[in-house]
Amino acid sequence: MTEKNKKTIYDIALRAGASPSTVSAALNGTWKKRRIAQATAERIIGIANDDGYSANLQARALRTSRSGLVALLMPEYNRFFSNIAQTFSREVRARNQCPIIISTERNPDEERATVADLTSWSIDALFFVGSVAPEELSLQCQAAEIPHVFVDQPCALAPSVITDNRNGARILTQEISRSMMRLAGGIGTGPRDTIYFLGGDRSLPSTRNRVAGFSDEMIAQFGRLDPGQVLATTYDMDVATQTISDLYERLGGLPRGLFINSDSVFEGALRFLATLPEDELNACAFGCFDYEPFGQLLRFPVHMIRQRHKMLVQRAFALLESNSPPVIEQVQPEIYRAGVMTGQATVVPIRPGAASSGEITNPV
Repeated sequence: MTEKNKKTIYDIALRAGASPSTVSAALNGTWKKRRIAQATAERIIGIANDDGYSANLQARALRTSRSGLVALLMPEYNRFFSNIAQTFSREVRARNQCPIIISTERNPDEERATVADLTSWSIDALFFVGSVAPEELSLQCQAAEIPHVFVDQPCALAPSVITDNRNGARILTQEISRSMMRLAGGIGTGPRDTIYFLGGDRSLPSTRNRVAGFSDEMIAQFGRLDPGQVLATTYDMDVATQTISDLYERLGGLPRGLFINSDSVFEGALRFLATLPEDELNACAFGCFDYEPFGQLLRFPVHMIRQRHKMLVQRAFALLESNSPPVIEQVQPEIYRAGVMTGQATVVPIRPGAASSGEITNPV
C-alpha cells in the first residue's frame, strides 16, 4: 500500500472515530464478517468517498490474496446478457468491490484463457453466464481456489441458477397455438399449418430444454412433431435470416406459427420478415423466447418470454455467498402476451408446470 493510502486510512479512522482495522474492513467489504454495524460501515464509506480515497488493488491482492475484483464472463452483449451484466455490476458495487465484465463469444479456448488471466489477478469470485464448457471452467476455478457460480447454464460441479427453459417454451408454444386458432379459425393438416422452431444451438442445455418444452406442447396440441419443424443449429442472426427465407420458399409462404429462439435469432428473422406484405405477417402467429421492448412497435403481434435477469443474478450471489454445494436453481420466466385483436399486451408470471397465469414463485 502506498504512503498516501496509509495516511488516508488513518485520516479516515481519525474522522470516523474508529480504529484503522475497522476502516479497512468497511472499505474492503469484510465488515459483516467482523460484525461491524452497518451504520458504522456506511458512515466510514461516506467519509472515504468525501476524501477521494482509492484503494490500491494490486497491493491489496499481495497483502490479503484478495483483489476486490469480481468478474463476469458472458458470450455476447445482446439485450438479455447486457441486462445480466448491468444487474451484476450493481450487485458487485453494492458490496464495495469492482466488477469486471468480459465477452468470450462462446469460444471455450477464450473462456479458459480468460480464467487463467483473471487468476493471476487474484480475482475474488467468478460468475459464468451461458458458458460453453462449464465443467472445465469449474475445475479450473477449483484448482485456483476461486469461488464461482454459473448463470443461464447448469454445471454439475458448481452452484447454478437458470431459467426454467422447458416450462417457458411450453407456455410460449401454447400462446402461439392459441393465436393460430384465432387467426385461422382452426388448424389444417398441410405443412404450413403448424409451428416451426427457429434458431438456437442444441449442444447447449438452454436450447435443448426449449426444444423439449416445444415438443411437449406440440405433441399435446397436435399429436405429433415432425423433426423438420425444429430448425435449431445456431444463434447466428445471418443464418436465421437465411433459414426463414429458405423455409418460406419451401412452404410457399410463412407457416401458421413461428417459435423464434432468442433475440439475436429474432433480429435475423426480422430482416426477411420486413420484406413481406402485412397480410402475410398477420396470418402467422409469432413467439420469441426473449424479450424485446421494441417488439410493441412491429406491424404484427409477438408473444415473448421475459427471463428475470435480476432474480437470476441475485440468486447467484446468494448461492455464492452461502458457499452452496453444486445445486441447480430454476427461476420461472414471465410471458409477455401480445394482444392479437386489441394491440394491447399483458405480462403474466409463470408457475412451475402450470398454465400461463398465476403468481411468481420462489426458485426451485
